[in-house]
Amino acid sequence: MFHYIEGIVSIISSNLAVVDVGGVGYACMATFNTLSHLETGKKARLYTYCNIREDAFDIYGFFDQNEKRCFELLISVSGVGPKAALAILSSCTPESLALAVIGDDEKTLMIAPGVGKKLAQRIILELKDKVSKESVALQSSGYVPPRTDATQAGAKQRDAAAALAVLGFSQSEIASAMRKIDIDSLSVEEIIREALKNSAK
Repeated sequence: MFHYIEGIVSIISSNLAVVDVGGVGYACMATFNTLSHLETGKKARLYTYCNIREDAFDIYGFFDQNEKRCFELLISVSGVGPKAALAILSSCTPESLALAVIGDDEKTLMIAPGVGKKLAQRIILELKDKVSKESVALQSSGYVPPRTDATQAGAKQRDAAAALAVLGFSQSEIASAMRKIDIDSLSVEEIIREALKNSAK
């Protein structure tokens, strides 16, 4: 459907931004993170996901493609609908979501309204399962991931790479996004953040 919507932001309210494109106001449901980047009367581009049903045509808008990718991963989990995914991404960033998954941190996910312990556990389990399946597929295709050593920097690189895999990045995309990052001086979350910035360029 729409890849993105670009126009003047006419209305910002709780979980909603209206973008005026040529006199038509597109109502886009959005996370707190996306809304924090918008300003009424200013031009903006929102990357979109359209949820079309018999009785509805809902548009979800995201400030960047990484957040949209995260949203699509979340709704691929059984029992997670668009509203729950939006609530999760309003409560945590893509980086903290990925760290919660690789660290089995249910509590971070349970901060989101409507997300109980069972749903948080299912999200962690299914996203980890997606990562392991992709890793097996890549290994069978002959791809060799970058080597990491046993030092603290190596451990941070390994954790950051696992977190990026949770966010849907392939091993080759991870290697490319992390190529010029100063691993030694950054925390795992900062490494992930920088890698996400690099992937958006």
